[in-house]
Amino acid sequence: MSPAHEALIALIPRLRRYARLLCADAAAADDLVQDTLERACGRLSRWRSGSDLRAWTFTIMHNLFVSETRRPRYRLETPRDDAQPGQMGAEPSRDPAQAWDVALDLERALRALPQAQRQVLLLIAFEDMSYEQVAAIVGVPTGTVMSRLSRARSRLRELLDEDSARPAPPRLRLLK
Repeated sequence: MSPAHEALIALIPRLRRYARLLCADAAAADDLVQDTLERACGRLSRWRSGSDLRAWTFTIMHNLFVSETRRPRYRLETPRDDAQPGQMGAEPSRDPAQAWDVALDLERALRALPQAQRQVLLLIAFEDMSYEQVAAIVGVPTGTVMSRLSRARSRLRELLDEDSARPAPPRLRLLK
């Protein structure tokens, strides 16, 4: 196995994390990662040794996601309020610190962002990429990346403040 193939294998957890935040469900995210790896392995001879393999692979994923969002396979769906929580069918247990509620609020807020803003925010915040790397992946100027990031952060703050400002549902008392 070549060093480039080993480096691709090492990128799988990062690719999965990014794909799960982009896609509507875990199965679609896994399909996106598999398609990305298949395309990257098939075109590994085109990758220039010494360049950033991570940015190259994320560019492939971004391009696949953008071109495939018109098809139902990777289509994003805004979670409905009546949807069951949890991605894998298991209901998350309630934590006294309400960590699940915060995580679900953050996920819901991230999914409410426009796709272009969400992609920039995820690549910079979760993948620790530079503005220049993200600009190359997404195919826009660096200034556009900074603008999208600023708007995404502002909108995310607004969405999370709205969620925290909502009153808690009334508690039912048991009467004997």
